[in-house]
Amino acid sequence: MSHWRTVIIRERDVGRRVDAYLAKRFPAYSRTKIVQYIREDRVVSESRKLKPSAILQMGERLRLYVPGLVPTTPPPPLPDILYEDDRIIVANKPSGMLVHPAGSQFVWALIGLFKTARPEGKLDLVHRIDRETSGAIVLTKDKEANSFIKIKLANREVQKTYRAIVRGVPEWDVLDIDAPIGIDEESEVRLRRCVRDDGQKSRTTVTVIHRMKGYSLVECALHTGRTHQIRVHMEHAGFPLLGDKLYGQPDWVFLDYLKHRQTDRMREAICFPRHCLHAATIRFPHPDGGFKKIRAPLPLDMQSIVEGAVPFWKKPEQSSD
Repeated sequence: MSHWRTVIIRERDVGRRVDAYLAKRFPAYSRTKIVQYIREDRVVSESRKLKPSAILQMGERLRLYVPGLVPTTPPPPLPDILYEDDRIIVANKPSGMLVHPAGSQFVWALIGLFKTARPEGKLDLVHRIDRETSGAIVLTKDKEANSFIKIKLANREVQKTYRAIVRGVPEWDVLDIDAPIGIDEESEVRLRRCVRDDGQKSRTTVTVIHRMKGYSLVECALHTGRTHQIRVHMEHAGFPLLGDKLYGQPDWVFLDYLKHRQTDRMREAICFPRHCLHAATIRFPHPDGGFKKIRAPLPLDMQSIVEGAVPFWKKPEQSSD
């Protein structure tokens, strides 16, 4: 049993029985099965001998050697490191990679890859970006640094810009979108947000960087940090992201994707394998003083569109508009 998955107990789960907690965390596994795994030492604590009735402790680290919850393949290559010092790492996350594991079944995620590569460290994420979004993401090597930057994030002292490829060619060079965002109650998709008068205050400044035939490369500076903010605001402005399955599309596109993953009709609608959004720069206060500004170069899939390539999944004869 050379591979395992680490689960760290957070404050909200302290005081629960370990068998009940794991059965709820991983619903594909019954509580009876979890008890069996604990007794077979397929679920162990790094700090004590574990029983099914054990009460979880703050910060306790559980190691899971359970089939389906552990890696069965070697890890993919570590994402490129854009910056590193004694306390901080800024990585360039590729599109398609989760930053943190999700769901019952094991998948390699960015934080797990770094912890596997640096087992002696105390690496942790400062923030997250969507699976399909590429670009700069900050990790810390100690708890104090992590807490420091998270506080700065909450106080809006961290500045982020994103680059996106959008459908259409704006006539304006700079657009300040100050439009509140809330749940789209008319959509069949629960994830979907929209601009609505009673939503949360949201503001994005968009600058056109490069105009192409039917598409544009834009830079988006966030003044707030709402869920899907750039994607919602660009749809609201009439220039949804290329490849977006949720915004700038009817509901059936995203619902088709959930049910079938890829269909010809869905591919024809979105024209690109992922939404074209990239975390291009991040400027943050360093826990040892001063500021760091890190830039992540545009990934090859987006750069190819900027250089004139026809979007993936789109036939050449359809690219004239």
